[in-house]
Amino acid sequence: MDRAEKLVLGMASALLVVFLSATVFAVARLDITLPTCFTEMEPFDEGEVIEHSEDWYEVHYLAAMWFFEPEELEVPAGATVDLYLTSDDVLHGFQILGTDVNLMAVPGTVNYKRVTFDEPGEYRIVCHEFCGIDHHWMAATITVAER
Repeated sequence: MDRAEKLVLGMASALLVVFLSATVFAVARLDITLPTCFTEMEPFDEGEVIEHSEDWYEVHYLAAMWFFEPEELEVPAGATVDLYLTSDDVLHGFQILGTDVNLMAVPGTVNYKRVTFDEPGEYRIVCHEFCGIDHHWMAATITVAER
């Protein structure tokens, strides 16, 4: 192995350590959660909103050509929402604009992300993965109401 190869290998290893450290720091110190895929949970065939308490909601989002179900959701500011996402047909994207929520809806699996909506307003959900001819119409809304 010549000197240039050793240098490139060393730089790649150092970058790997930096990126891994940044991920650990983000999760531990900045309270940023990573999306999770549940393989033991059966995919659902319809969307559902479950209100566990005034401050905690569980939402089962179903992505299908070319809609999200539920299409509209209203929660109070400060509420924690557990999002469960699956697809009924093909691969779909699920991005809540203005937040860090960016998931993939994969047929046969359930993806999960917990999010807290602190700011009142309207949050638009869009599909960011091309899923067919009417992909550009695929959207939903989360309304966060003031307390």
